[in-house]
Amino acid sequence: MSHDHRSHENPEDTERKISRSKVVTIGFALVIGYFLWTEHRAHVIQFLPFLLLAACPLMHLFMHHGHGHGHGQRDDSKGSDTRGER
Repeated sequence: MSHDHRSHENPEDTERKISRSKVVTIGFALVIGYFLWTEHRAHVIQFLPFLLLAACPLMHLFMHHGHGHGHGQRDDSKGSDTRGER
């Protein structure tokens, strides 16, 4: 007895269900965010200066790798040992 193991759904239907679920999730998130903002606005606004101050060290920690310092890496293409020379 041969049985076809492929899905009986059309791939376009599956993509439509995924996109529909994303829209519903985004809608719930927007509604929840609206009610959190309207009900707790006074609590959120009073902590905004502290969040700004906390952002500075967090940005330093997480974004420091982008400066191109090359910590501990040498350029070996020169062919000589340049330790101690400037």
